Amino acid sequence: MSTPSITRVDFVPVPTQDAARATAFYRDTLGLAESEHTVDKPFSEFDLGGTTLSVWDPTSAGIEFKPNSNAFALHTDDVKAMRELLEGRGVRFFGDILDTGVCHMAFFADPDGNPLMLHGRYAPRG
Repeated sequence: MSTPSITRVDFVPVPTQDAARATAFYRDTLGLAESEHTVDKPFSEFDLGGTTLSVWDPTSAGIEFKPNSNAFALHTDDVKAMRELLEGRGVRFFGDILDTGVCHMAFFADPDGNPLMLHGRYAPRG
């Protein structure tokens, strides 16, 4: 018998108090493609290159709603242009674009207060 192992992240939960509003934000404002399996369900999923964002109301499982406390990074090849596009759609960012010397980052939040980050690495790893 083999030893069980953890092999991947199946999804990243994104808590919401209003699934329809959150789904519209991730789909229409950020431009993510909603999984056809969650259309018209009380939750939504967005598949991004092997990682799924699962937008759901935690109170449906008896868990108190609390927004995430740390941003997860959403990759884009051009942080500045993507920020400008999202600002045109009403997204408000926190501060200027941060240049770490290897990547650009721009921070904002979804309508439930979950912090998000646009991230674009411009220097090779290592």
